[in-house]
Amino acid sequence: MEDKLELKSETKVTGGRLAFYRHHSEVTDSHMSFSVYLPPQAEERNLPVLYWLSGLTCTEENFMIKSAAWRYAAQYGLMLVAPDTSPRGLNLPGEDDDWDFGSGAGFYLNAAQAPWSGHYRMYDYVVKELPALINANFPTKPDRISISGHSMGGHGALVIGQRNQQTYSLVSAFSPICAPMTCPWGQKAFSNYLGDDRETWKQYDATEILAGADTALPMFVDQGTVDGFLAEQLKPELLEKVCREKGFQLELRYQEGYDHSYYFIASFIGDHIAWHARTLNN
Repeated sequence: MEDKLELKSETKVTGGRLAFYRHHSEVTDSHMSFSVYLPPQAEERNLPVLYWLSGLTCTEENFMIKSAAWRYAAQYGLMLVAPDTSPRGLNLPGEDDDWDFGSGAGFYLNAAQAPWSGHYRMYDYVVKELPALINANFPTKPDRISISGHSMGGHGALVIGQRNQQTYSLVSAFSPICAPMTCPWGQKAFSNYLGDDRETWKQYDATEILAGADTALPMFVDQGTVDGFLAEQLKPELLEKVCREKGFQLELRYQEGYDHSYYFIASFIGDHIAWHARTLNN
């Protein structure tokens, strides 16, 4: 393994290996962290990869620790990769003032406004730098990858997947921010990271991207019915509407009684990994 990857910790789980790494990112000009789950099959052959993007305040640890996704990744022979949600520790003004902006809230875009533009380039990090690093250091099948995520990370997965249909096979999400231009979280992030020109916001809004697209990757979305953010922040009905109008494949399931938490994710992550595996392993 290349020496630019620093192994922070590793542990055996479900017959495979869960490891946490740190490295210097040229894209964000900062140190970045990510986690990798290598199922037992990685000892014998190269594997497809499912990238997971986490939500506001999360790190590279939350999904791996709380979702038990490795149980299903081992069953289906998929590698899991989960990056941190932003650069950290840069001492930028306002970086740690709010839980929904700055540290832990990179929104998977390339910031265009100072002081964020020099570091908060999570779109390029996820699309370009991280996959190159993973492919160079782990037994992957570079042409067999898909993407998923939760909340802010669900937004990131939808945007990144649909803007890079030649790279990813499928997109799934839990409780995604479907139309960030229309919700407080998205408006706060976009205005500060991107500026006041709302036309530039559209490239990071999944509903807007799909409205202007001729094709789309298949999408699988789970949404809890008692999610406290559902009406004001998430707005899956807008995603459903544009997919219906355009004839795009979307399976949107409303899960009765479930909220926005990792208990919700853990309850249905097996369905998502099986869905990705059917295509990635075919």
